[in-house]
Amino acid sequence: MASIEHVFVLGIDPGLTRCGFGAVRRTGNGRDFVAIAAGVIETEPSEELPVRLGILAKELDGLFEEVHPDVVVVERVFFQTNVRTAMSVAQASGLAIAAAAVRNIPVVQMTANEVKLALTGYGAATKEQVQAMVARQLGLSQPLKPADVADALALAIAHLTAAPVTAAIAKAVAR
Repeated sequence: MASIEHVFVLGIDPGLTRCGFGAVRRTGNGRDFVAIAAGVIETEPSEELPVRLGILAKELDGLFEEVHPDVVVVERVFFQTNVRTAMSVAQASGLAIAAAAVRNIPVVQMTANEVKLALTGYGAATKEQVQAMVARQLGLSQPLKPADVADALALAIAHLTAAPVTAAIAKAVAR
């Protein structure tokens, strides 16, 4: 695998109706980030669940073939008050993880709070604060829309931000 500074990361904000993705790498100076690809995979809520999952699986497969990430970062699913939403997010998350696994691509899962902490320094930051920081990190004049795209890019940036520290800690513990 490439050094941590040169890793190409694909962030996935899982969802069945809208699944955000964002592929990011560090620039030459190692302090700035550039988005290589970003968007949303959508499925029609009126379609049957197996059809929607099939569409999402096929689109994720095409995305992985197109961008060839070194690491995939998927938002970790937590139980929400809406069980139906949590189930569909978990299904989409599983498809993304499986798409990486069949390609032997390492998968990292991060909670929303971990992403917020890595990007803003505050684990309870608002969605708007995270979107603003993503725009700032990518040198954009305004936040990206829809939120699913910004969230996916936030996952990738958060991993690239946190990975050197995580690697240093692992190395120190191994001694």
